[in-house]
Amino acid sequence: MSSQGRLIVLTGPSGVGKDTVLRELFALDPSLAYCVSYTTRPPRPEEVEGVSYYFVDEPTFRAMIDRGEFFEWSTVYGELKGRTYESVNKAIASGKDTVIKIDVQGAEKVRRRIGAAGTYIYLLPPSVEALEQRLIERATEDPASLRTRQERSVAELALKDTYDHQVVNDDPKRAAQEIEAIIQAARSSATGGSR
Repeated sequence: MSSQGRLIVLTGPSGVGKDTVLRELFALDPSLAYCVSYTTRPPRPEEVEGVSYYFVDEPTFRAMIDRGEFFEWSTVYGELKGRTYESVNKAIASGKDTVIKIDVQGAEKVRRRIGAAGTYIYLLPPSVEALEQRLIERATEDPASLRTRQERSVAELALKDTYDHQVVNDDPKRAAQEIEAIIQAARSSATGGSR
């Protein structure tokens, strides 16, 4: 059995419900670790520093880029987001399988960096209409930002077939169960079970 954990890369368009599904997933499998990212975006009311994100200003984030601290980083809807080498390496070295919740462009960077060492899961909405409704109901964006997210989400959905696994978030608990089964299969494969 490997002493290193595996990276579980969960991505999907804005508003697809990644946070909700992850809450269910961690309730199902508390042995999973979570790799918290840095962002220059201001926190939303329900978000907690060091749990949801590490919230930093842009000069701090750019200084971290200049020092080469980021495993991956991207500009997402005008804000910077990324994970440090330190946080990723620490999570993997812990021996725990570690979930990274990430936007599509960040997921592509992770895939280029570690390839088959990760498990890549694309979370899909039940329909484009359902996704647009979730973005509206979330009420976290002004009308211009909402339009941008809706347009980008449709473009990002076109990349779904490039991922190892696709999971439809028609029900967060069911979606989490499907993701847990994918993780269990990856663990079995890593320990010599059949693919």
